[in-house]
Formats: sequence, structure tokens, C-alpha cells
Amino acid sequence: MIKYIDELQLKGKKVLMRVDFNVPLDDDCNITDDNRIRAALPTINYAIEKGAKLIICSHLGRPKGKRVERYSLKPVAKRLSELLNKEVTLAPDCVGDEVKDLVEKLDEGDVLLLENLRFHEEETKNDPNFSAQLASLADLYINDAFAVSHRAHASVVGVCDHIKECGAGFLMKNELNYFEQALGKPVRPLVAIVGGAKVSSKLGALKNLLDKVDKLIIGGAMANTFLFAQGIDVGASLIEPELKEDALFIIESCKKQGIRLYLPVDCVVAKEIKKDAVTKTVTCLEIPKEWMALDIGPATTTLFKEAIYDAKTIVWNGPMGAFEIEPFSIGTMGLAHAVGSSHALTIIGGGDTAHAIAISGQKKNVSYISTGGGAFLTLLEGKELPGIKALKGCCN
Repeated sequence: MIKYIDELQLKGKKVLMRVDFNVPLDDDCNITDDNRIRAALPTINYAIEKGAKLIICSHLGRPKGKRVERYSLKPVAKRLSELLNKEVTLAPDCVGDEVKDLVEKLDEGDVLLLENLRFHEEETKNDPNFSAQLASLADLYINDAFAVSHRAHASVVGVCDHIKECGAGFLMKNELNYFEQALGKPVRPLVAIVGGAKVSSKLGALKNLLDKVDKLIIGGAMANTFLFAQGIDVGASLIEPELKEDALFIIESCKKQGIRLYLPVDCVVAKEIKKDAVTKTVTCLEIPKEWMALDIGPATTTLFKEAIYDAKTIVWNGPMGAFEIEPFSIGTMGLAHAVGSSHALTIIGGGDTAHAIAISGQKKNVSYISTGGGAFLTLLEGKELPGIKALKGCCN
């Protein structure tokens, strides 16, 4: 069992907190979306209120083990200061004597943000010495970075080997609790909607879901491989022919286990993926040879809506088409509205799906939007997150 932050004594302790502040930046290094910072605020504010000497750490971008000023956490420190309405000091690095000096000067309720962890290649290599250096800064470690907890990195896994007390934050608690509600002990019928580009990236999840769901909806470009496996000519659409047998296995498994499998029956096609492309709607049996299926069609949208009508639990990962481009957004938006108006417990996982829900205006109408694409997918595959395993092994 892991402990959560509200089960630990924080007052007067130096608390190292791993968060996910990997926020998007524009060309001038201004934050364009601060949702990831806001998501960590309940845990951060709790630590401050309880008198912790708070040391926050995160990565930003992919500097590949070198100091790249574009990926400095300076804009994050500024935005966090505004949100907390108190000064957040940015350390010049995440390890070293200068950082130790800043930590020793912290008073109860103070906040220090360490510089980008990935300025050191040892972070992604889970280097034991680097882990020990991070751990030496604190008395206690809190992981509130669900989105990176599928990574065996130093600040996520290794640090737990070198610190006496470890726990998880409120964001992590919400993620795990909602996932357990959705797939551990779901109210049925449980419907899983799986979309996106490639079957290969979600094959493990699809196979794991076979033992859990009552209905399985497959859309997006990955549905093309399932149509192809059944002998349907999908024109120039993206397919993974090497996964034909895997697709047939999933189709047959659904039949044997009484799972209702829903695949597209019509689609929006075009010769190229661009805003002003010529499009037409055809049945999936009539896709022209040089055209690509880029969105589910109106009949499929209706079919999928009807499939989730009686759902009590819905888990959705992956869009129904190239929704970022207007001619191919209608199917994903239609399904987003159907999920939003459902009375089911609705869990959204994956960055693209979360973005689709946001632009559809349905964000407030779904039960929970996961902050982690890769981590969410790892859970869907039935695997334990390395970050969670490390917390369980910590010598509390």
C-alpha cells in the first residue's frame, strides 16, 4: 500500500515533490496552457499549509541531458508564483552545493523550484548517484506526477531507494481512484472507446480490455486495420498489415466472450490531410483506391452514440479521426458531445482525447480527464506503473 500526503507529517520537514510541469511554450517561451501546473496546486497548497519546506522538481521538454535555456523552468516559476500568490524561487540547478544552500535556507511554507531535471542525462537513465543527490535534499518524497510515473527515471523511481518516507499527492490519488472505479470495480455496462492512429501502440490495452468491458468501440485510423483484416479494401488509408492476425484475434475474442464490438460503417475520405481538401462520405465498403479514411462518418457517429446510450461507465482513449483539421473533426466532436451528455462515469485518457473534449466544450461534463497519456495507457494494458511500484517499496 502507498501512503498519501495527508497521511504523512510534513511540518518542518524538507519535502521533495515530483510534479509534471512539462507545459507547452510558444516561440517566446510563454506558457500557452497552465493546466498541468494547476493540477498540482491542491497538493502544493496542502504542503505549504502544513508547514513543509517545499522543494518541487519537474522536467520540461527534451533537452537530452544538456542545459538548453529554452527549456528552463523560469516561466514555470513565474506562473506558479502568480497562482500561489507567493514567491517561488528557481534554483540554478537541481543538484549541487548551490541547491543545497538554498534548501537549507528554506523556512516552513517556503517553495523552491529546482531547475529542469532533464538538463542531466542521469535523470532519464535512473542513475543511482543522481537519485541519491536528489534524495539528499529532503526528509520526505511525494510523487504527484502521474503523467511520468510510467517512466523509470531517477526522480520517479530511483529517489525512493534513498529516502526514508515516500508518498503520493492528491493528483496521483485521483488518477488511481478514478481508474479503479472505471476498470477495477466498474458499474456496468462498461464501454471502452479506443481510437488514434495505430493499433500497435494500443494492442496491449485492447487485449487487456477483453477481460473487462461489455462493449468495445474502435475508431480512428486504427480501425482501418480491423476493416482490412476482414478483407475490406480501405484504399490509401493508414493500415498496419502486419497486425492482421492480432486484429482478427480481437474480433474473434469479442465474439467468443460476448463483447459487443463496434467498428466504423462509413467514413469521411480525402486524398490529402489538409483543411481545404476535397472530402466525401462513403461506406467503409466503398473507399476509393487513392483516398484515405480520415474521420468516422455520420452513420458511424450515430451507431457509436447508440452504443454508449445505456453505458454506466465509459473509458475513452484516442480520437475518431484527424480532428485537429476541421473537415475531419465532426465524428470526434459528435462522440465528445455524446460522452459529455451521458449519465455514466466518464474517464478520458490521453492528450489528444483530452484536447478534443476541451475544444468540444464538454470538459465540465465528463467525470475525469487523466493528466497522463502514456501512464494511462500503461494502466489500460494492466501493468503497474514503475512510479507506484517504487512508492510501495519505499521504507515508510
